[in-house]
Amino acid sequence: DMLRQGVANVAAAKLADRIQFAIARGEELPFADATFDALSFSYLLRYVDDLEATVAELARCVVPGGTMACLEFGVPGWAPAKAAWAVYTRVGLPLLGLLMGGRAWFRVGAFLGPSISNHYARHPVAAHVAAWQAAGLHDVGVRRMSFGGGIVMWATKSKSSADAG
Repeated sequence: DMLRQGVANVAAAKLADRIQFAIARGEELPFADATFDALSFSYLLRYVDDLEATVAELARCVVPGGTMACLEFGVPGWAPAKAAWAVYTRVGLPLLGLLMGGRAWFRVGAFLGPSISNHYARHPVAAHVAAWQAAGLHDVGVRRMSFGGGIVMWATKSKSSADAG
């Protein structure tokens, strides 16, 4: 449904000659090596089976010297912010979803908090950084936003294998 809506939006904006859509697994992208000068993604890594393979595959598609960046949800580290975040994601989001969009949005709201927590229990931010470095990205930057509830990461793809790691 989301892809169909995206196709409709692009057609309505008369950009179909400039924007193409593809469906693929994050670990197996249908693009040649070094296809993109820059690559960005949001809220992806919680939904893939293999974080390291996905990051390596994304990096493969970036030109040497190119930039990769992402925005992901996070879990705050500071105890008061973490407690507020837990209440918001476990109670606030589901209730807001129910009030604004009914049962379907209640389920979405109830899914998010545990999904985010479980992801970072398995893959702490340091594991994300390590995956980016192992994929040949350097100068990996991490910025926590909203008391840690959001994380922005960015890096540059190495120009040679000597630059990797």
